[in-house]
Amino acid sequence: MDKKEKFLGSLVGSALGDAIGELAFHFSGKDHLMHKLEIMKSLIYTDDTAMAIGTAQSIIKEVGLNPQDLGDTFKQNFHKEPWRGYAPGPPTIFSIVDRTGASYIDAAESLYGGKGSFGNGAAMRAAPVGLYYHDSDDLYAQARLSASVTHSHPIGIDGAAVQSRAVALALDLDPQDEFPEDDFIENLIAFAETQEMKTKLHLLQRLLKDHSSPMHAAQQIGRSVTAHQSLPFALFCFLRHTESFQECLFCAILNGGDRDTLGAMSGAVSGAYLGSESVPSKWKDKLENRALIEHLALNLLEKK
Repeated sequence: MDKKEKFLGSLVGSALGDAIGELAFHFSGKDHLMHKLEIMKSLIYTDDTAMAIGTAQSIIKEVGLNPQDLGDTFKQNFHKEPWRGYAPGPPTIFSIVDRTGASYIDAAESLYGGKGSFGNGAAMRAAPVGLYYHDSDDLYAQARLSASVTHSHPIGIDGAAVQSRAVALALDLDPQDEFPEDDFIENLIAFAETQEMKTKLHLLQRLLKDHSSPMHAAQQIGRSVTAHQSLPFALFCFLRHTESFQECLFCAILNGGDRDTLGAMSGAVSGAYLGSESVPSKWKDKLENRALIEHLALNLLEKK
């Protein structure tokens, strides 16, 4: 499959996962959600996609990751659209930077008693990192840079890195071939640096082998705002439904927890694997700022 289709699939898939996941907070049954999707005129994304857009914009502008520019881009986009549903962390960091002149990295390190955030906010926006650096031996270090402006805790960084790696692996796989499930998971386990993330990825592997239901997996793995209790469940949903973007997404967002971010993370990986054509056109046609998102996806590919 053409890389162009996969880059488009990942960013559009992530944005739709975010927007539809946000709807699922209010329409948590599949039939009700499907009906709502039919009558909605537009699908509005949250801060998850706003920050993924910012990540792509900064990478394209700088031809790589520059933490200062990335932080500036996040801050500018936040001030333009503060209503996107940002968690407290980023606005607090922006305020510290403006008030003290500290770097974004230093401001992020000062949060939560100096421990930094281990939420999934760096993972939710990591698709552009996985796409741009998919063939780089430096992927973990680049993911760390992308996370560092808001998330300095090792688990928060690991979330961004493992999500980036999952997107990169999916990008390089052919959906016409048999999916190499064990190799995919083992690669992610080896790539992760924290024991917390490795433990959850091992659990994910066992749950898949046991053909566990999504609800049971969600209860075992977790699906909260912490990186190690949401990203592995998003990956479970992708691996449970590698053949279908729609079923992967519904698995991620209809089992409780941080639904929009679970949708964004699973949608990014599924879209990178299956390509843009796998994403229902009736959803793509309603996606807010689709033209911008697709433009950024193609520019990330062009800048390679």
